[in-house]
Amino acid sequence: MLSRVSQFIARKALIQPVFRPTGVALFSTDIVPGYGKGKTSTGIVGLPYDPNGVSNIVVQYQALLDRMAASDLPETAQYRVDVEKIARYRIKVAMENPEDPDMVEDLCQCGQVEELVEQAKDEMEVLDMYLKERLWEHINDSDVDIDYNPDPSKDHKGMEGEEEEESS
Repeated sequence: MLSRVSQFIARKALIQPVFRPTGVALFSTDIVPGYGKGKTSTGIVGLPYDPNGVSNIVVQYQALLDRMAASDLPETAQYRVDVEKIARYRIKVAMENPEDPDMVEDLCQCGQVEELVEQAKDEMEVLDMYLKERLWEHINDSDVDIDYNPDPSKDHKGMEGEEEEESS
């Protein structure tokens, strides 16, 4: 009796067609018939897939570097040094791997190529604000006392900053 039921279920499963529209990947890395393996979605709401993501990284970060070069931001300003370092690295990685967005993502370690493009656009907005407010004039490294403590568990201060009494 049990074998008859299992045979019936097996026949029913074979009869029902499996519907899968052609040319549409269910997951972002599925093999799309006629197109091969490819990314069709970022998986992030509001961030569409960009087929030219790697080249757009180069365009956006180069625009950022050009904007900094044309500004009166001093070359010694720490903000400029840091942003130039990041931008040049990401341009270099994108230029070395123009056909491999996965490699660009792995080397940059800051998300998908579409996210890297968005980061460059956001950094351009920050740069515009930085230049408009001339923030480098308000920053003086000698005014800042840095209390560097790599291991806070070995700190002899309590939660409120008061020194704890050491028991001997």
